[in-house]
Amino acid sequence: MLDDLDARLLTELQKNAMLTAQELGERLNLSASQAGRRRQRLEAEGFILGYTARLDPARVGLSVQAFVQIQMATHAPDGARSFATLIATRPEIISAWTLTGEADYLLRVWCSDLQGLNRLIHEVLLPHPSVSRVQSQIVMDQFKHDTALPT
Repeated sequence: MLDDLDARLLTELQKNAMLTAQELGERLNLSASQAGRRRQRLEAEGFILGYTARLDPARVGLSVQAFVQIQMATHAPDGARSFATLIATRPEIISAWTLTGEADYLLRVWCSDLQGLNRLIHEVLLPHPSVSRVQSQIVMDQFKHDTALPT
Protein backbone atom coordinates (compact mmCIF):
# COMPACT_ATOMS: atom_id res chain seq x y z
CA MET A 1 0.00 0.00 0.00
CA LEU A 2 1.05 3.54 -0.67
CA ASP A 3 0.94 6.02 2.14
CA ASP A 4 0.78 9.79 1.67
CA LEU A 5 4.58 10.15 1.65
CA ASP A 6 4.94 7.43 -1.00
CA ALA A 7 2.34 9.15 -3.17
CA ARG A 8 4.09 12.51 -2.79
CA LEU A 9 7.46 10.89 -3.57
CA LEU A 10 6.03 9.36 -6.76
CA THR A 11 4.56 12.72 -7.75
CA GLU A 12 7.92 14.43 -7.28
CA LEU A 13 9.77 11.75 -9.25
CA GLN A 14 7.31 12.01 -12.13
CA LYS A 15 8.07 15.73 -12.27
CA ASN A 16 11.83 15.16 -12.14
CA ALA A 17 13.26 11.63 -11.97
CA MET A 18 16.77 13.02 -11.47
CA LEU A 19 16.06 14.27 -7.94
CA THR A 20 18.67 13.12 -5.47
CA ALA A 21 17.75 11.53 -2.16
CA GLN A 22 18.72 14.82 -0.50
CA GLU A 23 16.38 16.83 -2.76
CA LEU A 24 13.55 14.32 -2.29
CA GLY A 25 14.04 14.46 1.46
CA GLU A 26 13.83 18.25 1.46
CA ARG A 27 10.60 18.19 -0.56
CA LEU A 28 9.03 15.49 1.62
CA ASN A 29 10.41 16.74 4.94
CA LEU A 30 12.41 13.53 5.43
CA SER A 31 16.08 12.77 5.83
CA ALA A 32 17.96 11.90 2.66
CA SER A 33 18.39 8.31 3.85
CA GLN A 34 14.65 7.91 4.56
CA ALA A 35 13.76 9.33 1.14
CA GLY A 36 16.34 7.08 -0.53
CA ARG A 37 15.02 3.98 1.24
CA ARG A 38 11.44 4.80 0.25
CA ARG A 39 12.51 5.27 -3.36
CA GLN A 40 14.39 1.94 -3.35
CA ARG A 41 11.38 0.16 -1.84
CA LEU A 42 9.03 1.61 -4.46
CA GLU A 43 11.44 0.49 -7.19
CA ALA A 44 11.76 -3.01 -5.68
CA GLU A 45 7.98 -3.36 -5.32
CA GLY A 46 7.41 -2.40 -8.95
CA PHE A 47 5.70 0.95 -8.43
CA ILE A 48 8.55 2.60 -10.34
CA LEU A 49 9.12 0.76 -13.61
CA GLY A 50 12.15 2.71 -14.80
CA TYR A 51 13.50 6.11 -15.68
CA THR A 52 13.68 7.76 -19.09
CA ALA A 53 14.52 11.10 -20.63
CA ARG A 54 11.85 12.92 -22.64
CA LEU A 55 13.28 14.20 -25.90
CA ASP A 56 12.16 17.00 -28.17
CA PRO A 57 10.93 15.18 -31.31
CA ALA A 58 11.82 18.05 -33.64
CA ARG A 59 15.37 18.27 -32.28
CA VAL A 60 15.94 14.58 -33.05
CA GLY A 61 14.48 14.84 -36.56
CA LEU A 62 10.92 13.62 -36.02
CA SER A 63 8.20 15.82 -37.50
CA VAL A 64 5.20 13.49 -38.00
CA GLN A 65 3.28 11.96 -35.13
CA ALA A 66 0.34 9.71 -36.00
CA PHE A 67 -2.07 7.27 -34.48
CA VAL A 68 -2.55 4.14 -36.56
CA GLN A 69 -5.52 1.82 -36.12
CA ILE A 70 -5.14 -1.78 -37.21
CA GLN A 71 -7.92 -4.24 -38.01
CA MET A 72 -6.86 -7.86 -38.14
CA ALA A 73 -8.11 -10.28 -40.78
CA THR A 74 -7.66 -13.15 -38.36
CA HIS A 75 -7.19 -13.47 -34.64
CA ALA A 76 -5.28 -16.73 -34.74
CA PRO A 77 -2.70 -16.94 -31.93
CA ASP A 78 0.26 -17.35 -34.31
CA GLY A 79 -0.75 -14.27 -36.29
CA ALA A 80 -1.23 -12.21 -33.15
CA ARG A 81 2.21 -13.25 -31.84
CA SER A 82 3.80 -12.49 -35.19
CA PHE A 83 2.16 -9.06 -35.29
CA ALA A 84 3.23 -8.29 -31.69
CA THR A 85 6.81 -9.24 -32.58
CA LEU A 86 6.70 -6.97 -35.62
CA ILE A 87 5.43 -4.05 -33.52
CA ALA A 88 8.12 -4.63 -30.86
CA THR A 89 10.90 -4.41 -33.47
CA ARG A 90 9.85 -1.08 -35.02
CA PRO A 91 11.43 1.94 -33.30
CA GLU A 92 9.00 4.40 -34.88
CA ILE A 93 6.12 2.70 -33.03
CA ILE A 94 6.51 4.15 -29.55
CA SER A 95 3.42 2.61 -27.95
CA ALA A 96 0.71 0.13 -28.84
CA TRP A 97 -2.58 -0.93 -27.33
CA THR A 98 -5.14 -3.65 -27.97
CA LEU A 99 -8.65 -2.25 -28.13
CA THR A 100 -12.29 -3.11 -28.01
CA GLY A 101 -14.44 -1.89 -30.87
CA GLU A 102 -13.76 -1.71 -34.59
CA ALA A 103 -9.96 -1.51 -34.44
CA ASP A 104 -7.96 -4.31 -32.83
CA TYR A 105 -4.79 -2.27 -32.21
CA LEU A 106 -3.91 1.38 -31.80
CA LEU A 107 -0.31 2.40 -32.50
CA ARG A 108 1.34 5.71 -31.69
CA VAL A 109 4.13 6.43 -34.15
CA TRP A 110 6.75 9.10 -34.77
CA CYS A 111 8.35 9.41 -38.21
CA SER A 112 10.81 11.84 -39.72
CA ASP A 113 8.38 12.80 -42.49
CA LEU A 114 5.24 11.73 -44.34
CA GLN A 115 7.24 9.43 -46.60
CA GLY A 116 8.44 7.58 -43.50
CA LEU A 117 4.87 7.15 -42.30
CA ASN A 118 3.85 5.99 -45.77
CA ARG A 119 6.66 3.39 -45.82
CA LEU A 120 5.70 2.13 -42.35
CA ILE A 121 2.09 1.65 -43.40
CA HIS A 122 2.60 0.26 -46.92
CA GLU A 123 5.85 -1.67 -46.54
CA VAL A 124 5.60 -2.93 -42.95
CA LEU A 125 2.05 -2.99 -41.58
CA LEU A 126 -0.19 -3.74 -44.57
CA PRO A 127 1.97 -6.62 -45.89
CA HIS A 128 1.61 -8.52 -42.60
CA PRO A 129 -0.60 -11.54 -43.36
CA SER A 130 -2.89 -10.96 -40.36
CA VAL A 131 -3.62 -7.30 -41.13
CA SER A 132 -6.75 -6.48 -43.11
CA ARG A 133 -7.05 -2.71 -42.66
CA VAL A 134 -4.90 0.21 -41.56
CA GLN A 135 -6.25 3.67 -40.82
CA SER A 136 -4.03 6.55 -39.75
CA GLN A 137 -4.65 9.92 -38.20
CA ILE A 138 -1.83 12.46 -38.39
CA VAL A 139 -1.47 14.68 -35.35
CA MET A 140 -1.73 18.35 -36.27
CA ASP A 141 -0.86 19.68 -32.80
CA GLN A 142 -0.46 18.18 -29.36
CA PHE A 143 -1.80 20.72 -26.88
CA LYS A 144 -1.44 18.50 -23.80
CA HIS A 145 1.76 16.54 -23.66
CA ASP A 146 2.25 13.21 -21.94
CA THR A 147 2.09 13.84 -18.24
CA ALA A 148 2.41 12.18 -14.88
CA LEU A 149 -0.03 9.57 -13.65
CA PRO A 150 -2.31 10.72 -10.84
CA THR A 151 -1.07 9.50 -7.47
